[in-house]
Amino acid sequence: MLNDEALKIGGLDPDYHRRDLRLSIDLGYYPEYELGVQMLEMEDEFKFDFDILDPAKFWPEELIPVQKIGKLTLNRNVDNEFAELEQVAFNPANVVPGIGFSNDPVLQGRLFAYRDTQHHRLGSANYDELPVNRPLCPFHNNTRRGFMRHRIDVDQINYRNNSLAGNTPYVTPPEEGGYKEYPKRVEGHVIRGRSPSFNDFFTQPRIFWNSLTPVEKQHTIEAFSFQLGKVKTESVRQKNVDLLVNVDREMASIIADNIGVRRPSGDNVPVSTSYPSLSQANTPKYARMQKVGVLIGDGFNDQEVNDVLNELRRNQTVIRIISQTLGTVTGSGGTKLRVDETFLTSSPYLMDTLYVVGGTSKTQDRFNANIADYIRVAYTHYKPIGVASTGQSYIQPSPGNNLAGVVFANNNPNFARDFVAAITQQRFWDRT
Repeated sequence: MLNDEALKIGGLDPDYHRRDLRLSIDLGYYPEYELGVQMLEMEDEFKFDFDILDPAKFWPEELIPVQKIGKLTLNRNVDNEFAELEQVAFNPANVVPGIGFSNDPVLQGRLFAYRDTQHHRLGSANYDELPVNRPLCPFHNNTRRGFMRHRIDVDQINYRNNSLAGNTPYVTPPEEGGYKEYPKRVEGHVIRGRSPSFNDFFTQPRIFWNSLTPVEKQHTIEAFSFQLGKVKTESVRQKNVDLLVNVDREMASIIADNIGVRRPSGDNVPVSTSYPSLSQANTPKYARMQKVGVLIGDGFNDQEVNDVLNELRRNQTVIRIISQTLGTVTGSGGTKLRVDETFLTSSPYLMDTLYVVGGTSKTQDRFNANIADYIRVAYTHYKPIGVASTGQSYIQPSPGNNLAGVVFANNNPNFARDFVAAITQQRFWDRT
């Protein structure tokens, strides 16, 4: 998402991502997330040129491959926003046998802080008895009192060791499936301080920069220029570019010019390493769950439009029929399509791609102007655009544009397939 899009969407619909997720689930296009882990042998802890416990460092997938161990599928939306979302209380200290805790300083702080935080947020130490937090497999503990207590205990024993209740409840021993602490070997001196191995601040940012495509680098420069350009104190802007020069001299110099401070002296750290896994350009892309805005009026070609919509549904895209007014639009053969949104209630910034069908409307001039505006926004943000045979008049080639990512239905028997391929690519950065 480009910076301009993020700014516009933040005003148009601050809940855009949640709404998009909920709509996809309602349509049966269930989002899936693969769970992967990166694991090391204990003896390999110090073999890398970065501290693996530094929370500001990443583990390159090329050095420490991701091992996929599961998949999370969101197959229903919540029925009660408060009971199922607002009252969820996560805690990294809740683990199952086989999982232990590393010496990551951020994790160590959260292990004891999260329970107190949830206690304060939800008002009782018994928050883990709420249905959304209660484990599916029941377990017993010695908790008996406090606000929001759900379970009614008929015994009076809330301590161990005891002789009145047969010394129950008790902690299940490891040999019966209970939790077993990992016998971690430690040596050296424990001090309050930051490890010197945390002090390499710029090698990994340099690697990240080296791994970006030219388009991603340009977007990064624009993002820094936007954020730092809002800083009123010149000395603070200068200090920031003086730090950025350690990552990349050219980047820092361009940002300095953009925000009105002197170009920094010095040079970036001498690192040429790059990793493909750090670039979004190498992320797998799918047409699935991309939101397609269908700009349409009356008089459309029934067969052509139905064929395209069916192909879009087969690829599980999210189709939004957009027209001048709510109600229905009618094709030349009598096919009726229900309008989901109007040009006024929707926005081209909220669509991942456009299917320009065109047609007739009671307010034709306004209808045409709205379609032209939607196309302008989508085109300048490099989004794919499909153009029906009835919509070709809305977008024409010119010396100033190459129409990259624009797919025309006219004289194209494979239009639906080509359009889905363009949707899959998502952005056409070579567009002019």
